[in-house]
Formats: sequence, C-alpha cells, structure tokens
Amino acid sequence: MSAQQKAIDLGIDLSDQPNGYLNLCIKSGNQLITSGHVSDIKGILGGGLSVEEGYKAARECAEKILRSVRNTHGTLDGLKVVKLLGCVYSAPDFTDQHLVINGASDLFHELYGKDGDGYHARSALGFAALPTGVAVEVEAVFEIL
Repeated sequence: MSAQQKAIDLGIDLSDQPNGYLNLCIKSGNQLITSGHVSDIKGILGGGLSVEEGYKAARECAEKILRSVRNTHGTLDGLKVVKLLGCVYSAPDFTDQHLVINGASDLFHELYGKDGDGYHARSALGFAALPTGVAVEVEAVFEIL
C-alpha cells in the first residue's frame, strides 16, 4: 500500500491549503523542505504536560507536515524522509524530548517503513518557549525519489 493511501486510511487531512504568510513546504532540487509545523496542544512538557501528551502533539505536527508536503508535491508517494527537527517546549529539568518527538518519527515509520524510506536522521531539542505556547514544533526534509 502506498504512503498516501496509508495516510488516507489513517484519516490524515490531506486537503488543499491556502497560501499563508510563509511557504509551509518548498521544493528545492530533489528535496521538499518544510517550515516548522506546530501542535494545537499547548503547554510545557514536564510542567503540566506528560510525555504521552507531547507524543500526541508531535504526531499532530507530523500530520500537518504531510498535508503541506502533499499540497506542494501532489502526493506522499515516492518520497524518503531524510531529517526531522523536533522542538519541545520543556521545563528546565525535562529530559525526554526524544520520547516526545517519537510521535512524529513513528508516523513517518508507519507510512514509509522504519527500515526503508522512513528511516531518518533526527534532532529532538528542548526550548524555553515556543511560539504562542505550543507544546511541539516539527520541521522535516524529504527527498523526492
């Protein structure tokens, strides 16, 4: 089954998006580079939000990324996930950013294969604040195969 069909079967919104202030996904050569996509979930990990809530927020970001990629590229098929950057609004002593960003990585593994085109490089970082108080922001780079 194709990545796009898997996304549709999971109920991921791939509908058309209006242009915004910034380009949510831009094609450069054989790459698709996304802007940071933020969660609707707000709050501080380790300061009221659990790792499980953060995981859901990161998955939400990944779903938004997929919508932007589909809008730019026309399909989710024929892509390799190259790199993710995950930003987590973290309390000073919170050290499980990697477990939070697994929410995004696991969705890409599900669609593209953990041992195949979904096997990506990643950074998961803690931040003192994120725009508008969102819990998570994720950006991604895809290679067009």
